[in-house]
Amino acid sequence: MKTRNPTLARITPATLVGATCVLAMLYFGREILEPLAVAAILSLIITPLVRKLAGLGLNRTAAAFVSVLLVGACVVSLAVVLAFQLASVTSDLPQYREAIQEKIESVRTLTERPFARLEEELSAVIPQAQTPAPDAAKSRGAKSAVAHQPPAPAPAATPQMSVRGALARLFSLAWGPIGQAGIVLVLLVFILLEQESLRDRVVRLAGRAEMSRTMKALGDAAEGVSRFFFSQFVVNAVFGTTMGLGLWLAGVPHAVLWGTLCGVLRFVPYLGALASGVVIAVFIAAIDPGWWLALSFLALFVSLEALVANFIEPRVYGHSSGLSPLAIIVSALFWGSLWGPVGLLLSTPLTLCLVVAGRHVAALEPITILLGEAPNMSHAERFYQHALAGESDAVIREGRAYLAKNSFAKYCDQVLLPGLALASLDLRNEQIEEVQQTRLRATGLRLIETLTQTPGTANARRFGRRQAVPLLNSSIGAHLRQLRLARLGRWQGSLDVPSRSVVLCAGLTNERDELLSELPVHALRVAGIDARGVTLDEQNERPDASKSELVSTVFIVFPQKEGFDRWLAAVNDLRGGLPQALLVTIRPPFDAEIMEQAAVSGHVDMVLSSFEEGLAFVAAGNRAAVS
Repeated sequence: MKTRNPTLARITPATLVGATCVLAMLYFGREILEPLAVAAILSLIITPLVRKLAGLGLNRTAAAFVSVLLVGACVVSLAVVLAFQLASVTSDLPQYREAIQEKIESVRTLTERPFARLEEELSAVIPQAQTPAPDAAKSRGAKSAVAHQPPAPAPAATPQMSVRGALARLFSLAWGPIGQAGIVLVLLVFILLEQESLRDRVVRLAGRAEMSRTMKALGDAAEGVSRFFFSQFVVNAVFGTTMGLGLWLAGVPHAVLWGTLCGVLRFVPYLGALASGVVIAVFIAAIDPGWWLALSFLALFVSLEALVANFIEPRVYGHSSGLSPLAIIVSALFWGSLWGPVGLLLSTPLTLCLVVAGRHVAALEPITILLGEAPNMSHAERFYQHALAGESDAVIREGRAYLAKNSFAKYCDQVLLPGLALASLDLRNEQIEEVQQTRLRATGLRLIETLTQTPGTANARRFGRRQAVPLLNSSIGAHLRQLRLARLGRWQGSLDVPSRSVVLCAGLTNERDELLSELPVHALRVAGIDARGVTLDEQNERPDASKSELVSTVFIVFPQKEGFDRWLAAVNDLRGGLPQALLVTIRPPFDAEIMEQAAVSGHVDMVLSSFEEGLAFVAAGNRAAVS
């Protein structure tokens, strides 16, 4: 019986219709929603300042007004500085006219030279067609056209605009931005004043049963947006200051304007930094007679942008946004197409709010999965996904990265065995095709061969460059054991070892037990423990009774319901052959077909829950024996 993905199951026709209606409302209602969204985002940014002022003794209303006035004063001051700088640039452009014309002419010469040379080569190869020019006919035709041409109409008098009309036109041009800013300011003040009331209304709308989840969602959204914008403001301010200082030291005019432009445009995801760099490079190339200064600026800009984007931002606020890089670009395109420049500027915080809401609201969970910083997939699920696709290189690369920080026993507990359990479940539900089963087996075999090899040995070098997987149709565990037997001999090592220094890992003759008994052998050997594997059904793999004192512990694979009688008989046989050894079994938490622990614990000395516990148990026993 096949199961459906619960996330995909929520995407119904009704959901698609609802999403279409929301998109239509966002597009056609942007005149109302734009200022409301800007005010809401600004309120989240200013809220920490309001709380800080309220903590200093101001009441809520005074703190809100003071915060708005401080932020407004900063924005107005920045706008005034930029306006004066732009006016200065406009007034200085005439003195750069000659340099600009020379630079344009040089660029034109560089671009036209290849085409001129190509035209000369073509003219040398292809003869030009000679067409006689009838001068007399041209002259007569021209005279006739002039004679029949109607007289040109007299130019109409340009009406003089009155002072009242000029003022009205200026007011109409300025009313749009000023009016929008005024609406945003009014909405911002009221949102700050009614913030607690609005929060209570949202909680009440969600219902009392969802109060805790709603409060957490609102808190996460506010904290995420505030932290992201504050971190971004600091990084962009430092970036703009550094660029402005560098341009000022290089003698570029209006360095304050260009530094501010670099910092401000970086708030627009990706495109802003590119636009500022191109504009400044074009300006420098236009005013400088040569190309060295423009190329030097581009080198400085690209180096600093690469340093900030790849090293500083990931450490300062790369994970605070909660969005993947691709999601930031997609959100910028989406909101920019809906709301234009305002949507482009608000794309990151708006999408961040949706991603945070998707962690708490089931209907928005697909947005969080698609646009979130991480797909919320465990290491085991990622292993299973790569194994189904046959991407063995990716599986090995991730396995080595995991082993660089953790033990092989933990890798088996957290990644390998849970991933194989997912495969087993899908196999029982007939959700894996034959091709996928082959890929899964080949990937698992190559992974375990690579991770269980001993570094520096001949087998390790051979496995590192092997091109084919032998014994593909056999059990992976049995194949690994054959490799170890071929390398170490019948008893997998010398029998001339100290008493109680050998640990046996035993299982029945089936694919599951052979793998689960082989993995702990390597986990123990990596830790410096003399571990060896045996098959309970085959007597010839066991050492004779005279060597029983060498074995201190026997790890027996936890039995399944089917074959429990065989397992019980093998355990009783071990009790008789190794009376001094401890019998230990590890209960896998992901296997639904295993026996109840109560039925197993009476036949062994100890039941553990993970390979890591088994490794710690044996290591502790060895330390006690040495001491």
